[in-house]
Amino acid sequence: MTTKKTLSLLSLTVAAALALSACSSGDAPAPAASSASPASALSISEPWVKAASSGMTAAFGTVRNGSGKDLTITSVSTPASPMAELHETVMSPSGGMQMRAKEGGFTIPAGGELKLEPGANHIMLMKLAKAYRAGDEIPFELKASDGSTLSFTAQVKDFSGAKENYAPSGDSSQDSGHGGMDHSGHAPAATTPAK
Repeated sequence: MTTKKTLSLLSLTVAAALALSACSSGDAPAPAASSASPASALSISEPWVKAASSGMTAAFGTVRNGSGKDLTITSVSTPASPMAELHETVMSPSGGMQMRAKEGGFTIPAGGELKLEPGANHIMLMKLAKAYRAGDEIPFELKASDGSTLSFTAQVKDFSGAKENYAPSGDSSQDSGHGGMDHSGHAPAATTPAK
C-alpha cells in the first residue's frame, strides 16, 4: 500500500505542475524587446562652457573611454549652436596657435581619457543661438565611431583664464576673450553644420 500511495502522490504532483505551467505559459504577454541602444562606454566629468554674449564659444571637460577598445568621437550636436564641431589647437605656419576642426574626430584609447581644455582640444560652438551667461545649462550629444552616444549637460561659467577669444581673426565684434589665437580655419566654407 505504501508504493500505491507514493505513486498516487507522485502522479498528483506531476499533474499539478503541468496544470500550473500550462496556465502561465500562454496567458502572460511576452516581454517587449528593448529598443534602447547599448550603453555607451563614454563618460564625461566636469563639463562646462565659457559664457558668451554672441558669436562663438567653446565647451570643455574630460571624456573617458571605459571600454576595452579605442573609441573615436566623430561628431557633436547641441541646440545652442547650428555649427558645433570638435576642434584641435595646432601650430600655424606663421608660428602662432590656430584652431581648426579635428579631421576624423578624437580617438580615445581603451581605458583612456581626452581632456578638452581652453587653448587646446575643445568643442567649438559657432553662430550661438542666444547669449549664454554663467549659470545657464547647455545639453550636448557626442557620437562615437561604434554608434554609441553620450548625452550630457554642461554648465556655463565665466572664465578669463587663457585669454581666449572664440572669434574669427580680425572680428572683434564677437570677442569672447581668446587672445591672439588664429581662427582663420573658421571660414564658412571650412565648417560643417552639426547634425
